[in-house]
Amino acid sequence: MSGIIVVSSSNNGGSKDSTTQGPRDSLWPNYSPPEELVFSHGKGSELYTLEGDVYLDFLSGIAVTSFGHAHPHLVAALNEQVGKLWHLSNVFRIPAAEQLADRLTENSFADKVFFANSGTEAVEAGIKAIRGYQAACGCRDRYRIIGFTGSFHGRTLAALAVAGNKSQMKDFIPMDYGFDQVEWENLELLKQTIGPNTAGIILEPVQGEGGIRPISAGFMREVKTLCEEHGLVLMLDEVQCGIGRTGKLFAHLHSGVEPDVMVLAKGLGGGFPVGACLTTEAIGNAMVVGTHGSTFGGNPLAMAVGNAVMDLLLESGRLNEVARKANYFRKHLQKLVEDFPEVLASAHGLGLMIGLKCKVANTDMLNKLREKKLVVGTSGENMLRLLPPLNVSDEHLDKALGIIEETLQEFQST
Repeated sequence: MSGIIVVSSSNNGGSKDSTTQGPRDSLWPNYSPPEELVFSHGKGSELYTLEGDVYLDFLSGIAVTSFGHAHPHLVAALNEQVGKLWHLSNVFRIPAAEQLADRLTENSFADKVFFANSGTEAVEAGIKAIRGYQAACGCRDRYRIIGFTGSFHGRTLAALAVAGNKSQMKDFIPMDYGFDQVEWENLELLKQTIGPNTAGIILEPVQGEGGIRPISAGFMREVKTLCEEHGLVLMLDEVQCGIGRTGKLFAHLHSGVEPDVMVLAKGLGGGFPVGACLTTEAIGNAMVVGTHGSTFGGNPLAMAVGNAVMDLLLESGRLNEVARKANYFRKHLQKLVEDFPEVLASAHGLGLMIGLKCKVANTDMLNKLREKKLVVGTSGENMLRLLPPLNVSDEHLDKALGIIEETLQEFQST
């Protein structure tokens, strides 16, 4: 038994004392939501508390509720499917999955799709697909994958390892897992890092957790050229920045570069758990029966909602409207940066994926905005993250701008 640590339960199998137990005591303590704020329901860009207070939601579950809360078309699609069939597993055909895969491939570079339940699962599938493809080509010694500093690809082991964030890897990853990291947009270091064992490169067209940092089109093209020269697979993580978030269907379209693998999630389900790994035909065909799978991936419920999201996303003029709203919102945010230089340093991002760099503590700003019933998030080094629904109204954009300006005035006067 040497080296084995036994952790005993303080409960000793007895019943819990409900009089002293907090509302989250039975949950892992890995999240820290505000205890006094509980939402009962939402509609569009608004959230409602148990007490009836109304909050403006400009976080969208971190870019998940792409068309707001309880959109009638998504609700109808889910309700219709709920009464028919919930689950089969992939030992049988799921026509809705075939339909969604067709729609994704018809509107992207991809030829093949694997469905999962989250962005992290899609990333793990993509990592396996890169290595599986290289092995199928007879290059089993090509397994290393290069990521970039400031990236975030999820919290499972391989997803953490490829991002290389040591604070998140601590205590969980005792080896390098076959990943290398280079500094964001450092082309020379990237060239030096590519070696005979390199299989592919993964990056986010817009870094989310890293500070809402869009990659430059020039660097993206340089990376693509390196991949072509060295026979590497280019994988793009569009879990947060894809599905119309940037004003184009996919964020990489701003650069004109096509990947070999792309992962999607978040907004694709509009609030329902779903993930997707899109690949070229050659890479997809390397993932033969038995190489990968998911019990719940591509289930009828998720596929019904995913198809409903695509209905809305592919409507004529939809993405142009996202771009218009984004330009309007960012123009006025930039004006606030200029008007309050003691409080804000910059505003940047792409489309409706916007970061505000703060000169005061971003958590103080977040809490003050929340007191005024505007929900936003944080990101990177002292950033606020703004991710309103793609169909947010002009009225709600103006309301949010008013709340932000009022909050900035309070910080500037202190």
